Amino acid sequence: MATYKPVVVQAVPRLGERITQDTLYWRGYKTPVQIKEFGAVNKIDFSPIPPYNYAVTASSRVHIYGRYSQEPIKTFSRFKDAAYCATYRDDGHLLVAGSEEGSIRLFDISGRAPLRQFDGRTKPVHVVGFLSDKYRIFSGGDDYSSNLWDIPSGTEIVSYREHTDYVRCGCASKVNADVFITGSYDHTVKLFDARTKSSVMTIEHGQPVESVLLFPSGGLLVSAGGRYVKVWDVLRGGQLLVSLKNHHKTVTCLCLNSSGQRLLSGSLDRHVKVYSTTSYKVVHSFDYATSILSLALSPEDETIVVGMTNGVLNVKHRKPEERKEKSQKRQPAYRTYLKGRTYMPKQEDFCVSKPVKRVLRKYDKLLKSFQSSKALDAVLEPPIRLHTPEVTVAVMQELHRRGTLRSALAGRDEKQINLLLTFVARRVIEPRFTPILVTVAEMITDIYQPVVGQSAIVDRQFLKLQEAIGKEIDYQEELLEVLGMMDTLFATFTKKKDTYLEENESNGLAETIGTNMSN
Repeated sequence: MATYKPVVVQAVPRLGERITQDTLYWRGYKTPVQIKEFGAVNKIDFSPIPPYNYAVTASSRVHIYGRYSQEPIKTFSRFKDAAYCATYRDDGHLLVAGSEEGSIRLFDISGRAPLRQFDGRTKPVHVVGFLSDKYRIFSGGDDYSSNLWDIPSGTEIVSYREHTDYVRCGCASKVNADVFITGSYDHTVKLFDARTKSSVMTIEHGQPVESVLLFPSGGLLVSAGGRYVKVWDVLRGGQLLVSLKNHHKTVTCLCLNSSGQRLLSGSLDRHVKVYSTTSYKVVHSFDYATSILSLALSPEDETIVVGMTNGVLNVKHRKPEERKEKSQKRQPAYRTYLKGRTYMPKQEDFCVSKPVKRVLRKYDKLLKSFQSSKALDAVLEPPIRLHTPEVTVAVMQELHRRGTLRSALAGRDEKQINLLLTFVARRVIEPRFTPILVTVAEMITDIYQPVVGQSAIVDRQFLKLQEAIGKEIDYQEELLEVLGMMDTLFATFTKKKDTYLEENESNGLAETIGTNMSN
């Protein structure tokens, strides 16, 4: 008696994700640590000096976290209302933050009380930062102004009132100590020079500007607003180099890695995109639970910190590189374990074959004992039906080959019919399943046509099946129309090419005859 052969499930190649060096690099971060803050995290800034602590601005507090700490190591809470944009100075000793009440506070990292408080603004100050000379601070707020402050005297140096809407982002040049940039909800980015009384350059972004970033060289500027991330050449007068539209919602934050070769953007669509700064193509993407407001990368790219609208701080650390063991003591044992695997038996050798025990799956056992209906029930269970539908379809095909598919489909109650119709309506439009599922749909219709109208659930599933097949037919008709249009275009191009070649040949022949006659 012949042994039973298990059901062959047709393997369909899947389009896997392309694995690149960037994919491997950005996947090399550990499982994130979640830290709950008191409110939405509007700014994250890393200290530029070791041990690379980072400041988190949320609600009316500024928390300083250590690289691996899950609790704040220091808190600045001298704010009457919300705090904004806490930023480190380049030496890592001072921290400046704006506030809802309009004042700017300067803190010493080693203390708690503010060293300076800059007043004079009546509206919230959302953006603050240090110029690269370390002795001046720039700011921007909801009063449409961009200001420059002197740290030693605590006074305002100059105020620019050129924006016509809220100023919500800014950055300073690391090359020129007098240059800083602000972005506003009036769709513009303005470049200011402290030595002049007005802006020296205005760039039209086209959307309310949420974040700006200047490359370390000072020659390229990145602006984010709406769904767009745009790169501008400052040295060419603000010429647009590239416009990126890879997010589905507003882009809220930007950041560069330590080498400046990768640009990161966070958005309300819960994604962080990583771009190559040479091709400006997306090389990797991170997915988060909720909308992203702020993003920062540590100076050594060892930590990624993301702040979200629900007040959660998501911290990812790079996995430590595995050190190769110097000792090679285990290799001989491994070679011994593999010994004999590649040995080819000689003609005089007597081979003893070890019987291979074949474990049958549940549906194969049922098919082996000719229990068609139970075998179909086994592959309609949720784990198989939802995650490996090809197994369900393969069993249906085997039952159809045996001629027992109709009997397996018959004699079912309302719940089982509903399950079958749901599966067929969902998978019948997939090309790899269509041939057998169309047969299954026809059999179900023939068997249960007399009971149509007796169950609202079954009637609804029949209507869904009809709708799915109708949509697929319309889709195929549209594809055929497009195919006909393409055939017409290709035929026209071919005729033009043939005509062009004939004209060239005739011209060449005429030239040859004329040359011969003249000779």
